[in-house]
Amino acid sequence: MTGPGVAGPDAHERARPSQGRAPGGGGTGWAIRGTGAHLPRECVRSDDLSRALGLDPSWIEQRTGILRRYVAAPGEAASDLAAAAADRALRAAGLDAADIGLLVVGTSTPDVIAPSTACRVQAVLGAGRAAAFDISAACSGFVFGLQTAIGWLATQRGSAPYALVVGVEVYSRFLNRADRATAALFGDGAAAVVVGPAPAEYGIGPVTLGSDGSGVDDVLIPAGGSRLPASADTLAGLGHTIHMDGRAVRDFIAAVFPRLVGEATEAAGVKPADLALVVPHQPNPKLVAALAGSAGLEPGQLAIVGHDVGNIGAASIPYALDRAVRTHRIEAGDLVLLAGFGAGLTWGHALVTWPPP
Repeated sequence: MTGPGVAGPDAHERARPSQGRAPGGGGTGWAIRGTGAHLPRECVRSDDLSRALGLDPSWIEQRTGILRRYVAAPGEAASDLAAAAADRALRAAGLDAADIGLLVVGTSTPDVIAPSTACRVQAVLGAGRAAAFDISAACSGFVFGLQTAIGWLATQRGSAPYALVVGVEVYSRFLNRADRATAALFGDGAAAVVVGPAPAEYGIGPVTLGSDGSGVDDVLIPAGGSRLPASADTLAGLGHTIHMDGRAVRDFIAAVFPRLVGEATEAAGVKPADLALVVPHQPNPKLVAALAGSAGLEPGQLAIVGHDVGNIGAASIPYALDRAVRTHRIEAGDLVLLAGFGAGLTWGHALVTWPPP
């Protein structure tokens, strides 16, 4: 990658000591070896959705920057989207499902409460050697899953040395179509990465995760769990749809994104300008893009793709990362920061030194 914000050799050297390494320090790290994404076929344009909400056709685009989002077909579930994205990531990595030892799915919209969506994805892929489970960390789920994969790879013996980390959401099943605050933002989609061995100078890390349960009610689907199981009352009260305190969420994003960039670069001994690319969660792409300056970044350093898909939750970061890979925005040796934040409240960041093909 060329132009402003490209990390130089000294910055890469400073970042290396904290990266994920294979056991024994034998000159091997853990890196992203392939990416893939999948969207449903049906596209809903923001101008059409604005009209359906009784608003000016430009209302959603002006406030969020979102032009379109995609909606799963009837009968299409999270595992279907996740399996398609995972298959593309495997092909990009030149691997078969049998090479995978771990399959982690980050989602807030699983096929069913139990068992895990990951087990369904495992069955579809034929990844019979993989341990499979879900992570529930809302829109931070991909970063949480990435840390889980690194830890698992570093401690396993005799297992397939690759992990699949998937983010997927089917939010369209959980929207109140009359609530402009949520209907305007959310879409469906999936994306995945394969994590595996790489030369020691390339890798993932440092990774930092965090949570603040005092904000648990800022964004939630209140009904359907053990506290408010499904009933006629919860259905009538739209308890199975997303409820969001828009002001609280905006304040959280405005505070947490610059903090994540600052913490990640300080921990690695680099500056924000040394980052070749920053891949943030983008629930409102216009808002996140506007925070570049307060994070010490130039606008061109951000991988903003939410205008094309809306908020796809745990899939947002890997989807934007896959788009960056396929449009050649990342080159070997580039420092790439992944920054996630979401309901819970949860957050996490991961610094990646991008490996060669």
